[in-house]
This record gives sequence, structure tokens and C-alpha cells, in this order.
Amino acid sequence: MTADDYVVFIVDDDGRIREALGELLEAHGMRAIAFGSAGEYVNAEKPDVPACLILDVELPDINGLELQRQIAEGDHPPIVFITGHGDIPSSVRAIKHGAVDFLTKPFTDTDVLAAVHTAIAEDRKNRSERAELGMLKQRYLELTTREREVLPLVVSGLLNKQAASELGISEVTLQIHRRKVMQKMGAASLADLVRIAERLGIAITHSRWPGGN
Repeated sequence: MTADDYVVFIVDDDGRIREALGELLEAHGMRAIAFGSAGEYVNAEKPDVPACLILDVELPDINGLELQRQIAEGDHPPIVFITGHGDIPSSVRAIKHGAVDFLTKPFTDTDVLAAVHTAIAEDRKNRSERAELGMLKQRYLELTTREREVLPLVVSGLLNKQAASELGISEVTLQIHRRKVMQKMGAASLADLVRIAERLGIAITHSRWPGGN
């Protein structure tokens, strides 16, 4: 893993803090990009690589916690909050909304590095999951209308003849569609297909599984 594989964004209005954090990270082989305000960070072009956002709570243009709320719906890097005026309600709110850590100044180099490594690992995982979901969505779009009708019936646990009856087609035709669905979705087994359907949020209206409707 090299510095080009990921980046650490630093958002703090204190130039000394930005410089100190940048030097610390670069001394440990990490690429750092610093900003003096939330606006600078939001408007900047950012490399499409795993990242961590070290974010000061008190900024000149917007509160760091408010920025966390505003970018929550998008794909943003895991956040490590830093503050000189830490309080329990703020830290609880930050962590509750997904922050990796909430560090109160003065913090140790060890604490910062540990939090950054955790955030980078989390972002790698999130990116991998988003990429996988995107691939599954693309595969789903490539199914025919009939195959999209077959999929929820198959993962519901209905027998082939039951699913065929539901669609008003022959069992042989159902089996052909089922096989194509498995192939197109890249499912090696029925259990695989069930997991894929869950990832895609496909509603199952007929269920033979325990606890199903």
C-alpha cells in the first residue's frame, strides 16, 4: 500500500494544526490534503481513492457536525473529528452518525494514526461493497422482464411448479428462466441468489422460508 492508494483530508481553520497533522501523516507515508474551511473541502476536486476526513468541529463557515449531517447521504470518507472543546453530547452525536473517532486536543500521534488507519480500512470496505452492489444492479438491469418476475419467486422458496403456476407458464419454461437468472446474476447456488436479492432489496411476496410472509 502506497500513499497513492489513499488520501487523508484535513479540514481545520488553524494553520498550525493543519501543518502538524500533514507532517505527521506524511512522515508515516500518508498523502494529506489540507483545507482551511468546510467550503474549501466541499468544493475541491478530490481523488477517487479510499480516504479519511479529519474534521475540526469548530470551523469558520459551518460546524463540523453540521457538515457531517449534510454529506451523510452521499459517498463520503469516514470522519475522524478533532476539537479543542470536546463535550460528551457532541462526541456521542458524531459517533452515532458514523464518525470513526472523536479526538480532543491535545491528542497523541498514536491516537490520530490509529483512527486514520481504521477510517481508511472502513472506506476500502465501503467502496468494495458499493462497487459490488453497482455490479449487481447492472446485472439485474440486464434481466428480461420475465426473468425479473421469476427471480423473486425463486428466492421465495417456491417449488418450480408453484412458481410456474404463479406466472402461468410451464414448469420447463420456468426452469429455463431460472437457469438464465442464475447465470446472469452470477449466482452459484440458490443461497447465493437469495443473498443477491437481499442486497438489491427485491421484495418477496411469496415465502416458504421460516419467518416469511
